[in-house]
Amino acid sequence: MNTFPTLLTLWLVAAWVMAGGWAWQWRKRNAGIVDALWAAGLGVAALFTALVGQGAPLPRVLLAVLGGAWGARLALHLWRRVRGEAEDGRYRALREHWGGHQGKFFAFFQFQAFLVGLFAVPFIAVAANAEGAGGWAVVAVLTWVGSVAGESLADRQLARFRADPANKGKTCREGLWRYSRHPNYFFECVHWFTYVFLAIGSPLAWLAWSGPVVMFLFVRFLSGVPLTEKQALRTRGEEYARYQRDTPMFFPWFPKHSREDA
Repeated sequence: MNTFPTLLTLWLVAAWVMAGGWAWQWRKRNAGIVDALWAAGLGVAALFTALVGQGAPLPRVLLAVLGGAWGARLALHLWRRVRGEAEDGRYRALREHWGGHQGKFFAFFQFQAFLVGLFAVPFIAVAANAEGAGGWAVVAVLTWVGSVAGESLADRQLARFRADPANKGKTCREGLWRYSRHPNYFFECVHWFTYVFLAIGSPLAWLAWSGPVVMFLFVRFLSGVPLTEKQALRTRGEEYARYQRDTPMFFPWFPKHSREDA
């Protein structure tokens, strides 16, 4: 498998798909579709790299199954939110900041297409693993199961909280959200270690570290936590500021106060 042509193919396909997503958001005024397309794109990227890779069968099969299932679950979850809710506050803020400029939105969608290629790099490392990962394959599966289960649970807890009209304007402190302000992002980062373990023995194993490292940098410092918290402070003010003081930002730990004291 030639790394550059594979990544170029993934990027070009993602660029076309994101162009369609941009047109959809223009009609619907809902840019949240970009997140669902990003997740779906990476699920397809896992399947494609597993198919064209020249490594041992086991890591390639696990890449296809685990990467494809992760992408499908996340894409479906995000699509349900996009289809059933108003535009996410982060994107509403961008729309206001850009004055609805569709050229900037198009560039934003195309940047997400580039990110599909960037986050497919760990898949390349796994698909080139001729050694088969050995016992690390078991560690990879356990990591995937734990992280996807944790992220799915966090998503369900938040969805259930938001579905209750009595919670409008309030901050979810239930379940995993009591121990981290962003448990979904935490487990998302842990998920990317799956491919680090599957790539052990690959000549490109070092590339797999780009997954958890780049994901952590994005969600912690760029597009995830900062934008989400900024939007939460705009809409919930002191109520969310109190949550910030009481609850760890990223890594789960015990809150400073009980729920009743918060």
